[in-house]
This record gives sequence, structure tokens and C-alpha cells, in this order.
Amino acid sequence: MGIPVIDAWHQTVAKSMPLTCLNGSVIGIDATYYLEGFLQPAKEPLLSALGGYPLALESTIVKELSDLQNAGFKPHFVFNGLDFGIKDDPFAPSIQASRNNALAFATYERDLATEAIVHFRSSGSPTAAALSEFLKKVLHEHDISFTVAPFSALAQLVYYEKHPSQYIDAVYGPSELLLFGIDKLITKFDLMYHSYEISDKGSNKKISQFLLEKSKFWWIDRRTCLVELGGVSTEVFIDACLLAGSKLLRTFPPLLNQALYNKQITIREVVNLIISCGRSVAQVCAQYATDPILKEIDYLDRYKQMLTCIKHHVVITSEGDIETLDKEHAPSDIHDCIGQRLPEELNMYLSRGMLRPRVLNWLTSGTVLIPAPYDGGDSGEYQKLVKHQLEPMRREALSLLADSINRYYQRKEITTKIWFDKDYEAKFNIKDLLPSSKDLLSKWNVKADAIVEQRKRLEATSESMLPGSFCFAVRSLADSTFATRTITPKSKDEEKVLLKTRHEITANAVWRFLQLRGYLDNQHQLTTWGKVLEVTLSASGPNKDLEEAAFLAIELLRLGLLTADTMFQGYSGAPVQGSDIDKRNCMLISRTASLAKLHHQPKGYSGPLSRHLLSYNSIVSSLQSSLRDLVEMSLATMFLEGHVDRERSDWMDLSLGLPLYEERSCALGVITMTYLDELCTRDDPTSESTRAEMKIKSQGWVEYCDFPASLNDSFRLWDSVYKGVQLAGKEVKDKYIWDEANEWLSHRR
Repeated sequence: MGIPVIDAWHQTVAKSMPLTCLNGSVIGIDATYYLEGFLQPAKEPLLSALGGYPLALESTIVKELSDLQNAGFKPHFVFNGLDFGIKDDPFAPSIQASRNNALAFATYERDLATEAIVHFRSSGSPTAAALSEFLKKVLHEHDISFTVAPFSALAQLVYYEKHPSQYIDAVYGPSELLLFGIDKLITKFDLMYHSYEISDKGSNKKISQFLLEKSKFWWIDRRTCLVELGGVSTEVFIDACLLAGSKLLRTFPPLLNQALYNKQITIREVVNLIISCGRSVAQVCAQYATDPILKEIDYLDRYKQMLTCIKHHVVITSEGDIETLDKEHAPSDIHDCIGQRLPEELNMYLSRGMLRPRVLNWLTSGTVLIPAPYDGGDSGEYQKLVKHQLEPMRREALSLLADSINRYYQRKEITTKIWFDKDYEAKFNIKDLLPSSKDLLSKWNVKADAIVEQRKRLEATSESMLPGSFCFAVRSLADSTFATRTITPKSKDEEKVLLKTRHEITANAVWRFLQLRGYLDNQHQLTTWGKVLEVTLSASGPNKDLEEAAFLAIELLRLGLLTADTMFQGYSGAPVQGSDIDKRNCMLISRTASLAKLHHQPKGYSGPLSRHLLSYNSIVSSLQSSLRDLVEMSLATMFLEGHVDRERSDWMDLSLGLPLYEERSCALGVITMTYLDELCTRDDPTSESTRAEMKIKSQGWVEYCDFPASLNDSFRLWDSVYKGVQLAGKEVKDKYIWDEANEWLSHRR
């Protein structure tokens, strides 16, 4: 993020001040820029080899934010909202990242660990944008405020800083903020620490002490930039920054022509180019009119659109209204430059973090983009999943949302595009999906007293089977009498029927979701798959992670994807020891284990890898994202249809109270596979002594990991899923393999 030529140049004009100068201030922070600062120098190198959220990043962020707050200022984060502007090739970054990851795995497979780590670290995945939901959760749990902008966080930050009430005193973010009118910009926090070691239980523990008085921050101001460039006007400076290239607008193509510029361009050269052409970008384009790329992409039109975006961007006010900057001079077709506007109610839910932007983006842009996953997504199973099997869920989510807002969106045509088939464009009109299931779902308005009473019947503790969890949702409806009582159409007396508490809202949202997924019938009774799910969740116990892993397992079973089939031919990291049956059993058990979490300290992962299980994680991740979309749209329609009391402040609590919030890594699957595969190298893999020895040895495979607790969760998840498989019977593909694997595992756990 940032304008590369400005970032390379501004070090000569940047100034530093003591961090204590910010005491008593509110600092607006661009969330993406902040995350990128962590990912670039100190990224957990094996993150792109495992998938999921970082293991150590949360503690690192919390430590730094605590230190910044000790300086006496209050941070307020701003996240990007909906996509805006024109993207050249939306698939290029994910394709390149997957290629980099493939190179890293190829290096790892040649036992070049150090070189592989370098490649993994620089793979380009995950992006800061992919970790936005992770950061929102961290901020909320530590009582640090944030806003999600309608579109760009850059415009929202400038609006806050320039507002007469001056909601923030200064801004920390990328150099693109200079284009949006920021005058003074903090570009870096330079925090100083004193490190020393202490003896702790026989080992040395490293301690870092924050040194506030020696810490400082770096900042630049636009006026100095203009002076250093020869006293150019603000307009010329903005034009030069745009033509130099950033994420806002690609670099002016002739500047990349080595025949014209045989070295890295500088901001001064771009400024001089514009001045030589009468300070007109149109004249600059005319001078290079024969450039083939310039003509192909109509660069001048793109420049004009982005300049309009900057001048007339859309922000959310402190009152929750959506406002166009300098509206009096904005063109009537501003939506063609920025994007379609959502109803203000939806923007408010987005701004508070209750909804993610993904489905909203599909609706406003009219395009569903499916990028390449970390592993490349080359398998037929993965491509079939994202191209065909998940399409009904995407359409369900879109129809639910569109059916609850204005008619313009109910006639919207949607096109699905996919990275591995550039010619593929599946089109449908939302009107053909209507009416949606919203009227059927509107019969879920179960109030708090009924929920509390049913939890008591289930003997749920304060920490188990919380409303909004899969376990409570399904086990409560196993009681057919209670299920009948949950048919609660909205009353005409709105005040009496409105759902008000967080538990009321999340419980009803999950019930609606389960009905959409076919676990409940129209009478709110468990279907065949609902009964399978109930048996599975009952066996998983009151553990949120395991119950969500078990739910994903059932979804994968229904899709025919939780199998021992060879899905990723040629990929390393599959079981290699023992007979074919040993390998098959190990694969099925490890894939199941990969759905749950590893017990790991907040430090970077260091242990065995499996490209095979990373590829399977891509399947899990795509499925989970689609399921989460549907959960969120179930919640959104409750608000949009007036079933919920909107006078509230617990927006992020609602989001976190719904299942499937956090991404999963394949780490637990990897260590489970390693353990079972290693057992097969022993003469007597089933003896108690061999298993005990292997469990002791395995502690050294993954540093900072509680191996016994992790392995226990792996086997506990297997047991719960196997109970579901037994009940499902012929509904499960190759059930006999599950029976064989369960018997095989019983002698190795």
C-alpha cells in the first residue's frame, strides 16, 4: 500500500517527533496499512503454508497497541468497505501468490528449509485485506474503536480529520492519503525497547520493556512536498502521484517503458513530465498516444474516473448518514466511478462490523470474483466446489439480501468469474431467484424466556450451548415439543415481538440458517441430516471450536468431500508409510482433524508441512466462507425486515456471536498425519509402549505446541463425526472406509 515513488522519496522530507507529543490525541489509523506493517517485516513465514489466522499476530498487535496507548493517545481504526475503482486483473495477485507458494513448497520438498521459509514469507499471502476480520475481533476484544468505511478508508480518515468537530487529531496511514487532502501524515511509529533475559523455572525468558521517552514517530506534510518539488501546485502533485502508480491507479504505461526510462522513475521526473505538457494529463496522454497499452486500457478515462473518486468520495457521517464529498460539484454519474450505493441501513451495519463486505460487494458490483487459493486450486474437486457446488449458497445469500431492500437490486444481473477459466461467465438475474426464503424464515421469532427455559432443560452451563451456537440450535430442536413452539410468526404488535437481546437474535439467526441448509423442515423439526448433525454435535461436547469443526465435517460429507479419495495428485505431504490401507485411513483421519484447531502458544508455527492438507484446507476455507455468508444474510434480513430492535450498540458482539467467524488452518491435520504416519514405521504400531514413545517424541515436532491436548481434540472430533456417519448410513459415500478407519484408529490412539 502507498505510492512507491513517494515512499522512496519522502524519507528525505520526513520529520520525527517524540511519541509523547501525541499525548491526549485521537489518532486515526488506516487498518490495512497497519496490518501490512506487521506482515511485511515480521510475517509468520509458514502462514501461507497452513492457511487460517496467524498464531502470534494477535499478541504482537495487542502489545504494540498497549504501548501506543501508554503514550497517551487513543487510536481509532478505519477499515476499507466496498471495492471501488477499476481493477486491471482482479485475479493476478492471488495467482501470483499461489505460484510463489508452489515455489516455496518445491524448495521445502528439496530439504532447503531456510530458502523455503524465505519464499513462504514473500509469497504475498495472506493479504492485509484477508486479515481484516481478524483485526476487527482483536480490536473489539480490547475495547479499541473502529469504523468500516462505505468504500475507501482513506477518504473516511480525511473526513474525520477535516470535520469541524475534528473527530481525530492526526492520521497514520499510506502516502495515498496525500491525494485525498491530508495535510500532515504520520507514516511510522518508531517504538524503542530495552530487551533483557530473566531466569524462569530453569530457563531464560526474554523480556522487552517499552521505552516511551526514546520512542518517536515520523511524519510528512504536503506543503513541504510541494516546496521540495519546486513549488508545484497541489493539482500537479496529485496528478504526478496518480501517474506514478499505486493501488488507486496503475502506473502511466510509458513510464514503465525501459527504452524511455531505463531506471526506476522518481516523483520529480513525473512532475517534470506533466509540467512539460502544460500541466495537463490529457496532453501527456496525447504525447504518448501511440503507446499500445495506453490505448488498450483508455488510460485517460481511468485517470479521470479516479480523480473524480478522490474529489467526490463517499463517507459515513457521525450520525450514520452516507455523504458524498463536495456533493454540489459531483457529477450525476458518480456511482459509475465509485460504485453503487447501498441503503443507509446496510451501510450502518457494515460500518459497525456486523456484516462483512463480501456479499454486499457482489450485489453492488454485479460480479462474484473467485480468486485462486493459497495452494493454486488445481484439483478438480476444488474447482467443481467453487464453480458449481457453492453457487446455490451464493445465490441464496444474494436473493435473501436483495429481497429485503429496494427493487433496483432485485433486478440486478450478477456475473460469476473464476480465476482458472477466464472465459467463464455464469450470469443470472436476481429477479429469477425471487421470492427468496425470507417469508418462510420469518416464522423464527423465539423470545428470550423460551430460550432460557430450554437451556435449563438441556442443563447447559453459562459457558456451554450458548444461544447462537450450533450445539444449542440443534439440540434444543431435538425436543419436538419445543420445536413446535418455535413457530412464531411476527405479531402485529411490533413492540411485543421485536427481538432485543443478543442471544435472542443470534439464536434465531442460526435457526434460520439451519433451515436454509436443510437441517430443519418447515415445521422446525430435525430432518434426516439434522438428526445426523444433532448426534455429531452431542458427541463433540461443549467446545465451540470442535462443534464448528464437526458442523463443517457434516457439510463436507453432504458434498462428498470428506473422503480418503486422492484429490491432489502429485502434491507432497500425503501419508507415505505402511500399506495402502494404512495410508488411506491416515488420510481420512487427518483430513477430519484438519477442521479443528491446534493447541499452540502465541508464537509462529515451526513444524512439518503438507501441501496436500493445505489444498484440502482451501476446500474447507471456501466452504466455510460461503456458509458464513449465509449466516450473516440470515441475520441481516432479520434487521432489514424489522424483526429486531435496531436501537443498540452491540453490533460486533452479534457478529462474533454467530458461528464460523474465524478461519481455520490445516496444522492439526498435519501433526495428526505425522503421528499416525510415523507409527507405521514401527514394527508394532499398535502397542501401548510404541504409542507412548511416539507421543513423547512428537513433542519435539512442533515447537510451542501442546501435542497431547491437540491430538486428543483430533481424536475427539473423529469420534463425534463417526457417530454422525453411523447414523447417516448410506447417505455417506464409502461408509465402509469410515468403519475400517475407525477400527484402525482404535488401536493407535
